[in-house]
Amino acid sequence: MTRAPKPKPAAPRKPRARAARKPAGPSFAIALGGGGARGLAHIAALEAFDELGVTPAAIAGASMGAVVGAAYAAGIPARALRSHVLRLTRTPADVMGRLLRARAGSLGSLLSLGLGNPMLLDAEVLLELFWPDGVPAKFDKLRIPFTAVATDFHERREVAMTSGALLPAVAGSMAIPGLIKPVERDGRVLIDGGVCNPLPFDHLFGLADVVVALDVIGEPATAKAAVPTPFEAMFGAAQIMQRAIANRMVALRPPDLLFRPQIEAFRILDFFRAGQILAAGDTMKDEIKRTLAARLDGKA
Repeated sequence: MTRAPKPKPAAPRKPRARAARKPAGPSFAIALGGGGARGLAHIAALEAFDELGVTPAAIAGASMGAVVGAAYAAGIPARALRSHVLRLTRTPADVMGRLLRARAGSLGSLLSLGLGNPMLLDAEVLLELFWPDGVPAKFDKLRIPFTAVATDFHERREVAMTSGALLPAVAGSMAIPGLIKPVERDGRVLIDGGVCNPLPFDHLFGLADVVVALDVIGEPATAKAAVPTPFEAMFGAAQIMQRAIANRMVALRPPDLLFRPQIEAFRILDFFRAGQILAAGDTMKDEIKRTLAARLDGKA
C-alpha cells in the first residue's frame, strides 16, 4: 500500500499589508513634506486614515515625506510603520552601526576628495538598512500611486518621479546636502526635494477631490535661543528656506486641508526622540479624522 506523502508544513504568515480601497464617495490625496526627523509625525496622520477606513487616491512626498510616503504606498499599515520606527530607534548602538555601514566611503577617501565629512551617507544603502520589508523595487508595484519629488542639481529644478526604480528616486528626494551624497538616477544628479518643493501638494491637484497637505517643517521659534553651531546653522538655514517656499505655495494656491503638527521642539536629526515626535503627531489625529471625514461626507 502506497502511503500518501506528508503535507508540507505551512509557511509562517507575514503581516497582512493594508489593501488599497477605492473610496465610494469623494476621494482625497495626501502630500507629505520634508523635515528630517520631524517627518516621523507623518505616521500619526497616516494612522488617522487607517482608523477612518479610508485610503488616499495618491501620495506625493519630499525628503522624509517621500521615505514615509513610499512605504505607506507599498501597502504597509501606518501602525506597522510606527512599530518599525520605534523598534529601530530603541537601541542607539544598533542605529549607529547601521549609519556606519551606510557611509559613502572611508574616512580617508572622503578627506582626500575634499568633502570633509566622515559621516556623509549613501542614501540608497541607508534606505535598504532602515526601510521596512515589503517596499517594492518599482513604482508600478506600489498599491497607491506615488510621486517622489527631488531636485536636479545640474539643471537647478524640481524633478517629480512616478515610474521606474523606486529606491534611487526616494534616495534622491532625501539627499540632504552636506549629510547625504547626491544620487544618480536616469542621467540626473538628485539632491533633497525640499530644496525646490518641501510640501509637494501641487502635484496632487486633479488626482483627487480633496487635497491634503501635512507640513512638518516647523514654525519659527517663539523665544530667543543660543547662537547655533555651524552645523545647526546649515540645517536651520535650509529649514528657513523651506518654510518660505511652503508659505508662498500655500498663499498662491492652498491645499483643501493643511495640517501642521506642533513639532518645533525637535531638531532635524532628532531620530532618537522618535517616540516623542510620534506622540506630538498623535495630538492632531482627532482633528484630521474629524475634518477629513466632514470633507469626504460633503459637510465642509
